[in-house]
Amino acid sequence: MGPAGIRASRLHGIQPDPGQTRGAFVWGSRALRIEIGILFSREGSYRRLSEACRTGALAAVEAVNADPSLPIELVPVERDPQGNVDRYGLLCAEILRDTSARHIVGCVTSWSRKEVIPTLEKLGGSLWYPCPYEGFETSDRVVYANACANQHLLPLLTWAFARYGRNGYLTGSNYIWGWEMNRVARDMISESGGEVAGERYLPLGEEDVGRLIDEIRATRPDFILNNLIGPSSYSFLVAYRALGAEDAHFTPARCPVLSCNLTECETEALGPAAEGLISAGPYFRAGDAPHGSAFEAAAHEAVRTLALRLLRCANPTEATLPELLGLRVEGGLRIDTGTHHAALPVVIAQMEAGVFRVLERWDSVVADPYLCNRDRQLTAPRASLSVVK
Repeated sequence: MGPAGIRASRLHGIQPDPGQTRGAFVWGSRALRIEIGILFSREGSYRRLSEACRTGALAAVEAVNADPSLPIELVPVERDPQGNVDRYGLLCAEILRDTSARHIVGCVTSWSRKEVIPTLEKLGGSLWYPCPYEGFETSDRVVYANACANQHLLPLLTWAFARYGRNGYLTGSNYIWGWEMNRVARDMISESGGEVAGERYLPLGEEDVGRLIDEIRATRPDFILNNLIGPSSYSFLVAYRALGAEDAHFTPARCPVLSCNLTECETEALGPAAEGLISAGPYFRAGDAPHGSAFEAAAHEAVRTLALRLLRCANPTEATLPELLGLRVEGGLRIDTGTHHAALPVVIAQMEAGVFRVLERWDSVVADPYLCNRDRQLTAPRASLSVVK
C-alpha cells in the first residue's frame, strides 16, 4: 500500500498490516476485499425497477473501487431470481452459504423482501433494501434505504387534498404494496372528511383495465391513487389518458394520477401516457444529476453507505448490522439505529414534456414506519417546507 492508501486507512480508523490476511478479506494493496450480494430479478412485472436498482448498486461498487480515498474493494456476487418469488430465499441462502458475503443489496417487492428475512435471520446476513415500500416493518436484518409511507404517501396526499379535493379513487396490484398503501390512504381520506370513490385491485401483470376505467368514469373522483406496478400500471395510464381526451374532467389539471413508485426508470415504457403524472419520492433527476431514478439512487447510496461503515469496523466480516449502524460516519445515508430506516428528502414532482418537474420539496424527513405520530398532518413537515419554482 502506498502512502496515500495508508493515510486513507488511518483516516477511517484502520491500521493495515500489508500482506496480512484476516478472515475473508485481505490487507494488501487495496486493504479490504469484501464480497457483497446483489439479488435483483431481471425478469417479471417489475423488471424495470430491478434493473434500475441493479444499475445503481453496480455503479456504486465501481465508484467505491475506483476511489483512492477508500481503501476497500467490493466484489459483487450476483444472483437472479428470474421473476420467481420462491427463488429469493433459496438464492439468498446460496449467497450466504457459498460466499463470504454477509450483506446483500436486493429485492424490489415487499413480498420478496419478506421471503428473505427468515434466511437472513438463520444464516446471519443482512439486506440493504433500496425500494420505496408501505411501512409497518422493522427488521434487525434489514436496512430500509428508500422511503416509507410518511416519506411519500402522507405528504403527497396532504399536498393533493389542498389542491384537488379529498375524494379519491384507489387502485393497486393485488399484493402487499397495493393493500397497505390503499389502507393508509383510506384512513387519511376519511380523517380529512373526504370519500373513497372506489377501490379496485388487479392481479400482478394484468393489463385489462376496462372495468377500472369504467368505474372512474362513473364516480368522477378528485384524484386517482395508482398503486399498480409494471404492465398493469402502464396499461392503466394509457387508458386514462384516452379517457381524458374524451372528458376534460379526467385530465391532470382536474383529476391527476398520483403515485409513490413511478419514476424515471419507467417513463420509456409509458411515453406520452406519463404526462401530468404526480409522483412522490426522495429523488427525481434534474439536469446532469448522476442517477436515473430514485431506485438507482437508493441502491447506489446503500452500497456506498455500507462501504463507508465497513471501513470503520475492526473486523468487517464479523460486524453485526447494529454495530455498523451505530458507528459515527461522515457521508452516506443517515440511518436510525432503532428502525433501520433512512432519513430522506421528500419530493413531489410532476411529469412535463418527458421529465419530472419538482413542485415541492422537504429536505429531510425522519422515517416513521409505524405512523406513530398521531397528528398525520405533521408527517408532512410544513415548518421546513421549501417551494421550488
